[in-house]
Amino acid sequence: MNEPPLNSTATAELTVAGSDLASASPDSPPPVFPAVLATARMVALMEVASARIVQPFLVAGETSVGVNLQVTHTAATAPGAKVRAEARYLGREGKLFLFEVAAYDPAGEIGRARHTRAVVTTARLEAGAARRRGA
Repeated sequence: MNEPPLNSTATAELTVAGSDLASASPDSPPPVFPAVLATARMVALMEVASARIVQPFLVAGETSVGVNLQVTHTAATAPGAKVRAEARYLGREGKLFLFEVAAYDPAGEIGRARHTRAVVTTARLEAGAARRRGA
């Protein structure tokens, strides 16, 4: 596999819907989480932006998976707002691909992360998951 050029960037966007809210979590403890963008949803958007940098360099049968994320969620975002994650490729550390990611809504930055991804064989990953299910 080739690797992306240093400082390559990609973005991912969403408009915050009801299903993106912390309050939509079925596991929400009392009191119910607030009706703002869930941290988990922001993280997912950050992963998508990072994966888009690696995707063009994968060969058939490969995918990239997140293995580490150090994240700070600094501002609440209301339903209906547009959120954008911007990822930048920092290089490799052994087999791992390193990214810096920031997320924004119309009022400014809402979160920041350092993210690490690995390239794996999709079939091997899914087979390992199936074995764990049977354990």
